[in-house]
Amino acid sequence: MQQKIIIIGAGAAGLFCASILGQNGFNVTVIDNGKKVGRKILMSGGGYCNFTNLNIDAGNYLSNNPHFCKSALKRYTQWDFIQLVNQYQIAYHEKEHGQLFCDVSAQNIVDMLLNECHKGHVTLKMQTELLDLKQTESGFLLDTSHGPISANKVIVATGGLSMPRLGTTPIGYKIAERFHLPVTPIRAGLVPFTLQPTLLDILSQLAGISVFANVSVKHQQFKGNVLFTHRGLSGPAILQISSYWQAGDIVHINLVPDLDLADFFDQQREQAANQQLKTILAKILPKRLIEVLIELHIIEDITLKQLNLKQQSQLIEQLYDWQIIPNGTEGYRTAEVTLGGVSTDALSSKTMASKSIPDLYFIGEVVDVSGWLGGYNFQWAWSSAYACASEIINEK
Repeated sequence: MQQKIIIIGAGAAGLFCASILGQNGFNVTVIDNGKKVGRKILMSGGGYCNFTNLNIDAGNYLSNNPHFCKSALKRYTQWDFIQLVNQYQIAYHEKEHGQLFCDVSAQNIVDMLLNECHKGHVTLKMQTELLDLKQTESGFLLDTSHGPISANKVIVATGGLSMPRLGTTPIGYKIAERFHLPVTPIRAGLVPFTLQPTLLDILSQLAGISVFANVSVKHQQFKGNVLFTHRGLSGPAILQISSYWQAGDIVHINLVPDLDLADFFDQQREQAANQQLKTILAKILPKRLIEVLIELHIIEDITLKQLNLKQQSQLIEQLYDWQIIPNGTEGYRTAEVTLGGVSTDALSSKTMASKSIPDLYFIGEVVDVSGWLGGYNFQWAWSSAYACASEIINEK
């Protein structure tokens, strides 16, 4: 008898897993509470979908078990997904750090996944809310807003809580808890920082300005643009480091990471010693940022000639290590990923199956595996979906 598989969640992981299983002869139904499939795909990368990265490595992921993602990433690589994209003749381009984006639209990736699902005769049931999930002798019984559905296997691919305007819910974590599977505490990741009101009053003047910097927290660092906003700090380097930040941590910002400031000042003294210090610094930093740093007493409003060696040493130290303690983050509203999730201790790294509940699987963002900014989370979706589908096919 044909096995019936229900996948909860019509996002990247759910659709990809469904397409593989459907094309291998399984009766697959995908249920989702939203109106449209692939909502996060369509929103990602400014509408162009950063669908993978050329440089995938386990070190690009956060998890309580840093080794958990290795097996899946090795079995279905970025090159495998790129091959699928090429089969559909989807035009794409590489941005910095190996990030791959669609040339035309993220809709290309959604259409590709839907076509793959169509090949496998996958049934999509949108605007279908899961109310309860129970284990039965033959598998599971799902109580949904459109009536009960039975299944031999259930795959949870509901993503996390990021981007709540897309209708995200905690149902994946609730399912895990329903079956007594541990859930690693969740929080927003790849998310802008908010600032203390007094600092925000000053820095909000810089809204819209970005500066290339090296940002670090504890032993983790990222180099990239830092964007000042009306609410705090954003930009790629801030989003990346936010996943490693905990409340109370100091964020260290090197405003001139690629310049030897001591040499710079020596050269400027020979050429323009009588100029204002702020004029000299305007050669390497935005003018408005310099004015704010003067307001914060990091830069003195004097000439370069008046800057003595002790003051210069202190200034260099401040520009190399501007220290800020964020008030918090903007939370799930603007987060690109949810950190934490279903504990990897409860799952097989090879199959994504629950170790204690037969025929129950978790894939994608709902699992305690979160990638860096730059296509890593989509690759985890593709790789974990493939690992899960492969195991079910091998069982057959």
